[in-house]
Amino acid sequence: MNGAESLVRTLLEGGVDTCFANPGTSEMHFVAALDRVPGMRCVLGLFEGVVTGAADGYARIAGKPAATLLHCGPGLANGLANLHNARRANSPVINIIGDHATHHRQYDTPLTADVEGWARPVSVWTRTATEVGAVGTAAAAAIQAACTAPGGIASLILPSDVSWDAGGQVAAPMPSIPAPRVSPDVLLNIARTLRSGRPSLLLVAGRALAEDAMADAQRIAAATGAQLFCPVQNARIPRGRGRFEIERIPYFADAARARLDGIANVILVGAPAPANFFAYPGKSSRPYADDATVHVLARPEEDLADALRRLAEELAAPPLTCPQTAAETQLGSGPLSSAAVAQSLSVLLPEHAIVVDEAATFGHAFYPGTRHAAPHDWLQNTGGAIGHGLPMALGAAVAAPERRVVALQADGSAMYTPQALWTMARERLDVTVVILANRKYAILQLELANVGATAGATAMNMLDLGNPDLDWVQIATGMGVEAARADTMERFNELFAMANRRPGPFLIELVV
Repeated sequence: MNGAESLVRTLLEGGVDTCFANPGTSEMHFVAALDRVPGMRCVLGLFEGVVTGAADGYARIAGKPAATLLHCGPGLANGLANLHNARRANSPVINIIGDHATHHRQYDTPLTADVEGWARPVSVWTRTATEVGAVGTAAAAAIQAACTAPGGIASLILPSDVSWDAGGQVAAPMPSIPAPRVSPDVLLNIARTLRSGRPSLLLVAGRALAEDAMADAQRIAAATGAQLFCPVQNARIPRGRGRFEIERIPYFADAARARLDGIANVILVGAPAPANFFAYPGKSSRPYADDATVHVLARPEEDLADALRRLAEELAAPPLTCPQTAAETQLGSGPLSSAAVAQSLSVLLPEHAIVVDEAATFGHAFYPGTRHAAPHDWLQNTGGAIGHGLPMALGAAVAAPERRVVALQADGSAMYTPQALWTMARERLDVTVVILANRKYAILQLELANVGATAGATAMNMLDLGNPDLDWVQIATGMGVEAARADTMERFNELFAMANRRPGPFLIELVV
């Protein structure tokens, strides 16, 4: 058994049975091992940013890691933006990065790079396997590291000679490490803060947004009068009819500051202290009052659901029944608008759909406007590096083939990773892509004013996607995805309903 085969077998033993790959010469023995070792689903991406974004989307839905297969340092570099997003989502990912043979590095050939140095900033665990007998053990350790709460990226660098050398060994899975529980003293202090009568904000993120944890967060808020929010961007929120709804902190600084006005205590549950996405001249970076006190109930690596349950019990907060709402029946109509599209989404979203939201400016009404849609999961770009939506939808569809994935995607950020469409077609994935084609970087046009800058024709040309207009119907069909254009609500409603009923991917270019 060579090193590559021991790696594949150890991954399978550890429950990692999916690999998103863009291999090169250094990874050929891993690719060959897939023929000898059954059980690993390998999904080809035509760009490493698609590979890493797909691994993130897969992990968020599957609740376990997929592997990536990247080619040397530059291949890793191409995937770093979406690894950054995955790191911010605490997504478990096993990052396999091929490299030059150990005896070849001395020659400093063109692909030679500091692979470990590039991998460390996005990884919770990084190791180079320098001998074949250590590959299996390293792979088992990578799985354990990636799956340890709150989850993260484990990067294993595999020189090509270590891959091809004989003497590989399969390692048994390492035991999982349970998330630590919050101490009783912390619970008592937070309960005392909530009983103080001072206006409080309970900010929940990560595992605290799961349905069971959310039920406890809601009863804590109801019993104490605390406001309940989640951050602007979140890895996964279960929502829709029959589930508790939670408000997000507004994206824009002035709106966030106004919404949190008067808050005296900010209580964090798996969330960092809130801060505005960017700095603005003359404005605080915090969306809450400068004299507010920040408290930590539970850190991301701690057992968030257990902390909320125990806090609810300490406060003697009575259980709540989720309000039952009727299904929406009225489709959006009239002029194209964010609210009208949200209304149609609320009616037409399939049961248990997975919504991937990289809708940017036009999508401002989508989240609040779909609270009464059928039960679904809402996934967002947690790290702010755009070009995440299409790959994340791809990975989510691989993780849950029985569910429809709906990607709400701004056109500018879609151009970072359009290759994901090809993989959707190749894998015949049930994904409905809605491209919101305003043909400009609209968010930057808004931010231009927010930062107090003035712009003339040259500057505005940098924020425009016209001249020529992108043709998403041709882009999609060229990638093997059937597509159609809509420029009215009636046409959008027709196409969206049809797309969700048919197997395979379908793209709607919504000209807004």
